[in-house]
Amino acid sequence: MHRLIRLFFISALLLASNTNMLSAQSGSSGTYEFLNLTNSARVASIGGNFLPVRDNDVTIALSNPSVITSDMNNNLAFSFVNFMAANYGYVMFAHSFNKVGNFAGALQFITYGSFTQADASGNITGTFTASEYALSIGWGRPLSLHFNIGANAKIIYSALESYRSFGIAVDVAGTYTATDDVFNASLIFRNIGYQIIPYTAGNHEPLPFQIQIGLSEKLKHIPLRFYQLFTDLQKWDLSYTDPNNPSNQADPITGQTQSKSGISKFADNLMRHVVLGGEITIAKVFAIRLGYNYRDRQEMKLYSKAGLAGFSLGFGLRIKMFNISYTRASLQAGGHNPNYFTVAVNLSEFTKKK
Repeated sequence: MHRLIRLFFISALLLASNTNMLSAQSGSSGTYEFLNLTNSARVASIGGNFLPVRDNDVTIALSNPSVITSDMNNNLAFSFVNFMAANYGYVMFAHSFNKVGNFAGALQFITYGSFTQADASGNITGTFTASEYALSIGWGRPLSLHFNIGANAKIIYSALESYRSFGIAVDVAGTYTATDDVFNASLIFRNIGYQIIPYTAGNHEPLPFQIQIGLSEKLKHIPLRFYQLFTDLQKWDLSYTDPNNPSNQADPITGQTQSKSGISKFADNLMRHVVLGGEITIAKVFAIRLGYNYRDRQEMKLYSKAGLAGFSLGFGLRIKMFNISYTRASLQAGGHNPNYFTVAVNLSEFTKKK
C-alpha cells in the first residue's frame, strides 16, 4: 500500500513542477515570512521546516497539524532559536477532547532587536524595535487507521517600528501512515490567508503560501529513518542570478555570460525543492540527526569557501518525561549560524507521579 502512496506523492510533485515551469524566480514579495521559519530543533536538524512523521512528538505539530494525535495530550513544549540579532521560537500545549478531536495551541514569536532611529539628515532621534507574533490553534483527527487530517488557524500581528499589520491564515494537511509505521507521507498547504490590516493603507501584501510534500521511511531492523522533503511546490524556479558568482561574470573578450545547459538548469531547479535527512535512535532515549538542504547551500555558500553551508546536525535526549533537542545549522561558511533549543514535557507524567 505504501508504495502506491509514494507513487501518488511523487506524481503530485512532478505535476506541480510541470504546472509551474513558467513561474517567476524566487524572491519574497509578501509579508509575515517568519511563519515559515524553522522553530523546532528536531525539524531543523533534518534541514527543512516540517516533518512527515507521526510519532507523537508535539514539537512538530506546529508545521504539520495532521500529526496531532491523542497521545500528545497534556504535552507542553518550548522552542527557542538564537540567530544574530533576531531571536524567535514558540510555546505550545496540546490537549484532547472526546468526540471533538485533538488540539494544539501555540504562540509563535520573533524579535528583531533594537535599532537606531534617525531622520532624513542622519540625525539620531532615538531607537525603535520590531517584532511579530502568531497565535495558532491546531486540530488533528484520524479518518482511519492510516489517514490523519489536520489544520492550523492563525491570528498574526506584526509591529515594525511605527507600522502595524494584522492578518489571518490557515494550514491544511493530511498524513498517511503505514500499519507498521515504517512509511509516512504528508501533504501540506501552508499560510492560506489574508492581510486584513496592511502596514500602509491600500497596500495589501500576499502571505508566504507554500505547498509541501514529505516522505519518511524507517528501516525494519535498524532504528534509522530517512526523510525526503519537497518544499515550495507552488513555484518551480527558485533560482536567482547572483552577480557575485564568478560564473555569472561576463567574458572580458566576448562580453558573453556563461549559462547552464538545459539539463543542468533543470536539475538545479529540482534540487532547490529537495531536502534530505536522516535520524537514528539509540535505545529509544538518544537520537542523532543530520540534514542537507541544497537550496540553502547554493544561496548561502561563499564561492571561495563553501564549507558546511546547507548542512545541519542535531541530537535528541529523552530523560523520563522530558524530551530535549538541540541543533546547529550551518547556513554560511564562517558566519553566525543559528542554534535551536527545544524542550517538551508530558505533564500527565507529573500527575501519575503524584
